[in-house]
Amino acid sequence: MAPTRRHLDRRRRLITGALSGALHAALLVALVTIQPPAPSAPVAPEPIRVLLTPPPPEPPPPPEPEPQAEKPEPARTKTTSPAPRKDPPPPKRVVAQVKPAPPTVVPIPAAPKAAYGFTEASDGDVAGASTAEGGGGDRGSGAGCNMTRRLQTALRKDRQAQAAMSQAHRGRPIMMWNGDWVRHPSQEGAGLAAVREAILWEVGFAPEACKTETQRGMVLISMNDGPGAARLVVGSGAWRWQDLLFTRGQGRGARN
Repeated sequence: MAPTRRHLDRRRRLITGALSGALHAALLVALVTIQPPAPSAPVAPEPIRVLLTPPPPEPPPPPEPEPQAEKPEPARTKTTSPAPRKDPPPPKRVVAQVKPAPPTVVPIPAAPKAAYGFTEASDGDVAGASTAEGGGGDRGSGAGCNMTRRLQTALRKDRQAQAAMSQAHRGRPIMMWNGDWVRHPSQEGAGLAAVREAILWEVGFAPEACKTETQRGMVLISMNDGPGAARLVVGSGAWRWQDLLFTRGQGRGARN
């Protein structure tokens, strides 16, 4: 059995080898003999037929128009010439009456109003006037009262009174009361209303003994201690402080 099997195996190998060799030889022959196909010749395009036709004949010219028969001229009618146009009459002349120009009236300026109409006292008038430092007058039933100092202190603290006096002051003392309130028309309330009200207020609330204190001559009140301070004058002859409350022109009484 063994030699037979070996013999069969050998035979199989030989057949397999022969078949493999034949296949390789056939493949080699095919590769050598096969060539790529030759390129085909280009196909010539089909010829295009061109038909040459003569151009169309020109259209015949339009027929000439027949001459029209001459129309007889219409008979001329006589035209009447228009009547000559009359020119309008010339306009009437209007003689304008020239009125004389009105006379030029030059306005006469009014006399300028004085800035202040205060009555001022001279230095000679107030030379003997009593002051707050001198006691304020004779000692009478109101002994112990210095009404002048009391009034001067109140006026110096009043801003409205200070402003009115600084505006009105022109160097000399201003007369405020000389038996009646001196009217000063330049300011509101007949002038120096704020000062007048401050005096009435202070005198009105002063003690009765001070209001009835007898005074003689003028009382000089200074609004401050500096040089050139505004000053006012009250009084004339024999009088009392309460007289200021019952005279005319006392303006507004109490102040808010």
